[in-house]
Amino acid sequence: MELAPATEPGSPRGRLGRPLGALAALGATWVATRTVLVLLITGVLKSPGGDVTADVWMIYHAWYGVLQTGTFPFDDVTWQYPPGAALVILLPGLLPWSYLVSFWVICGIADAAAAALLVRTGLRRGRALSGAWMWVVGVPLLGPMIYNRFDLVVTAVALAGLLALIRRPAVGGLLLGLGGIVKVWPLLGLIGTPSGRRTRRSWTLAGATAVSIGFLLAAGMNGAFDFLAFQKDRGIEVESVGALPLHFARLAGAWDGKVTMNYGSPEMLGPWVPVISKVMMAGTVLGFLWLLLWRFTSKRRNAATMYDAALCALLIFVVTSRVISPQYLVWLVGVAAVCLTVRGTSQRPVALLILIACPLTLVEFPTMFTQVLASEPVAVTVLALRNLLLVAATVLACVRLWRSTRGEAPLPATLVLDREPAALPSSGYPVRPGIAYEQDLLDGIDRPGAPAEQRR
Repeated sequence: MELAPATEPGSPRGRLGRPLGALAALGATWVATRTVLVLLITGVLKSPGGDVTADVWMIYHAWYGVLQTGTFPFDDVTWQYPPGAALVILLPGLLPWSYLVSFWVICGIADAAAAALLVRTGLRRGRALSGAWMWVVGVPLLGPMIYNRFDLVVTAVALAGLLALIRRPAVGGLLLGLGGIVKVWPLLGLIGTPSGRRTRRSWTLAGATAVSIGFLLAAGMNGAFDFLAFQKDRGIEVESVGALPLHFARLAGAWDGKVTMNYGSPEMLGPWVPVISKVMMAGTVLGFLWLLLWRFTSKRRNAATMYDAALCALLIFVVTSRVISPQYLVWLVGVAAVCLTVRGTSQRPVALLILIACPLTLVEFPTMFTQVLASEPVAVTVLALRNLLLVAATVLACVRLWRSTRGEAPLPATLVLDREPAALPSSGYPVRPGIAYEQDLLDGIDRPGAPAEQRR
């Protein structure tokens, strides 16, 4: 099969296949919004809610000092990450500036790289720039906090891995495995890979990357996995979905527990907390059992299915977690942006709900965080709206993913070929197998009955 180029030579739209005006608007928006973020984090402009840089110059920098000695900060209960997180914490030490400034530079590079990847993908035939707009607009809506957490770096790695899965499944698996040993959640991006060679390659490389890096870090440093011992004693973080009943009970005077710093985050401890924790964990298990059911019963796919499933899995992971830190929203923004690069995605309304949840997150943290800790009515209302949006997004994502993969795929039109097929013109455009696979999906040609080797 011969594929025509995205645009004809000499087309006024140019080789990129998109108006230059759209690219200029994207670039100008990125520069303007990130300039505001830099002015906020450096204190030139007053940041709502006060200083949000303490996690970097106080906590991360302290971990950096410990990690340099060849050991993990296993005696610090605020260290709640897989061993790969040490690589990100050590990274600013390679740059010539102070730890804080170097960390900002790394976040800026990760932010720009993610935007560039989404633009590059959006310019391909059958793709859209909506994903780039989701990233460019969504990240600054979380405020200056986002440049003071290493989640932005992990999200950029996961985003690159997801985008690579269709054409280069081995590279995609490697990147998602790298993200997984840093923050776990990027491994969820593999849940929707189509069966066959593509899944074997991506899953194998992801597992090999995560295991090998984890093994090397554990062998070379002390306390790589000691953080796991802290998880069983955690309470309910004040911003999580599970905290809402406790906030409302506290407002009604029916809860006499306490809010305190516990394992690195403000958590609610006291009556009902163990029961809610078990309910949240049960929700996680049921959610992922449903995902497995979907995977083994889905009947049709397109280029967006793999990405849509990743967003669905991540939403389940977030809303059923005992912790929803504000930086978790950048995970959702990144994966939703990947979904929007494909025009046939089923998750457009879900992405909109996530985008609306971002400014509400900025209001509850850091602007009204003191009031959230005190369970004041206005702050609890804002938090409830944000969390209910995330719950609604999760349910909607599951429903739309399920419906988009139900029913048999339509058969392609029957072609009557000549007894002696005409030779292809010598000037045809060569198409690499990965591009042909992607174009096949983008054109909506589903072949559920074909052998795995043909569906990879």
